[in-house]
Amino acid sequence: MDTASRDFPPGNLRVSDADRERAVQELSEAFQVGRITADELDERSGQALRARSGNELTALLEDLPVERTPAEPGGEPAPAERATALDRSRRLFATRTAFAAGVAAICCSALALANGLNTGPSLQQRELARDLLARQGLSVPIPPAPGFDWAGTLTPAAIAVLLVALIICLRVRVTRADGP
Repeated sequence: MDTASRDFPPGNLRVSDADRERAVQELSEAFQVGRITADELDERSGQALRARSGNELTALLEDLPVERTPAEPGGEPAPAERATALDRSRRLFATRTAFAAGVAAICCSALALANGLNTGPSLQQRELARDLLARQGLSVPIPPAPGFDWAGTLTPAAIAVLLVALIICLRVRVTRADGP
């Protein structure tokens, strides 16, 4: 098979990490359908990861058929189609991450607000608790009124701010990837 059928760099041109990963993926698929053994998979995968040129990768796969994709009757999808699919998957990941970060930011904001507005038990509630415990034979002094819970308020608020910053960064990145 020639390098064009697998879309590796021709001849002795250097291959990229993506080319090596694609070769390992093809070997894995060949193993899954029973074309090569586990030992061959291990050996060839190691060779693919050490390959430096398109010829080396092509030689590893020359006795295996080129799997045709449904996207294009003649073989693998065009590089533009692969790039579009990759961009689509990155946008989907960024959207899902931004949504999850938004939900977490709302939860952290609600927690910070609740902690900030909480004044703790009133004097009457603390005296009632002391009386109930005294009926049980326990002598407990009334603790002073709790002060403002700085850590319980500022920590979730800071996390919420960081999550909003993450959402903004993801949105900017997706917008730049879409281009003008």
